[in-house]
Amino acid sequence: MSRSQVVLRCATGADAIFLADLWDTSLRRCDPTDPSVRLADMLSIITTAQASPVQRLVVAEYDGRPAGAVLLEVGTVSSLNLEATVRVQSPTVVPALRRHGVGRALMEAALAFADEQDVTSLATAVGSGARESNRFMARLALSPLATFRTAPTAAVRARLRGQRPAGAATGPTGRQVTRVVAARRSMRRARAAG
Repeated sequence: MSRSQVVLRCATGADAIFLADLWDTSLRRCDPTDPSVRLADMLSIITTAQASPVQRLVVAEYDGRPAGAVLLEVGTVSSLNLEATVRVQSPTVVPALRRHGVGRALMEAALAFADEQDVTSLATAVGSGARESNRFMARLALSPLATFRTAPTAAVRARLRGQRPAGAATGPTGRQVTRVVAARRSMRRARAAG
């Protein structure tokens, strides 16, 4: 039995539902009962990639059905390190089609895009708990550069307050900052409700 070949192509609007489902955990959080926000975000991402000379959204098909995707974008390594790199964002393969060469094909698309853009490095982010994905990237010579962390501002604010020395928030300056933050939160809630 011959092995089927992976076919790569640029994403179109018709791929929006597939991509929104594939990247469900990577997209902005929204009400799970209203998928229209995720779909609108995905259509916007597809449209931006189609119009941009420094972005490409690639869909992989295996046996004629969508099997994975990756968003490629030329950027810098970081805001401080201005070396050009191709950001390989969310290279993802449908779980049932892993170990069929789809991930390798997506990474080859990233290399081809880097060559077209005359960029000599690739960068990607992989979830810290994604053991298989981290091993795959390590086998391809991609090594960890930094740890990217994220948290809601309210959680960070609460932790920072908990770490303040006693009496640090007292006095006119501390009270003033607290009042400003509270006023801004109230304004945001009022706008969201209205």
